[in-house]
Amino acid sequence: KVWGGGKMSDDECEVDARAGADSSHTYPSQAGQLKKGDFVLLKDHPCKIVDISTSKVGKHGHAKANIVGLDIFTQKKYEEVCPTTHNMYVPFVTRTDYQVQDVLDGFVSLLDDAGAEKSDLRVPAGELGEQIEKMFGEGKDLLVSVIKAMGEEHIIAVKEAAEGK
Repeated sequence: KVWGGGKMSDDECEVDARAGADSSHTYPSQAGQLKKGDFVLLKDHPCKIVDISTSKVGKHGHAKANIVGLDIFTQKKYEEVCPTTHNMYVPFVTRTDYQVQDVLDGFVSLLDDAGAEKSDLRVPAGELGEQIEKMFGEGKDLLVSVIKAMGEEHIIAVKEAAEGK
């Protein structure tokens, strides 16, 4: 086999996929520098690494990183194998807490620390959404955590606001 400077011929590692329009949402990081708890794009999904192992240098001269991660929005598991010397793309991820103002017609009206209103997020599906609606219906002051990556935002947690907030 002839190895070029780009992707491996067996297409194990998707490193070139994010270089286009979404490149402002990511930055490159060498696969060998990633560790458990870091964020990385696996199969074009922003994931948090839950397991990473490195194999020894093989007969073609590449040590490989076997990376397992959970999608930060759906918790679906993704896995990729990539030479440790190749770049992978890491998403810019932010987490922000908002105060819940209203829950209406499947959407949540939120207020950030600066007092700016945000009303474009849906009530999450499943247990978390039911918990938000139930707690809000009981008149509790709520804070939700919103995670943002790759141009998407999702509510990932809810808690009752502390007194005096």
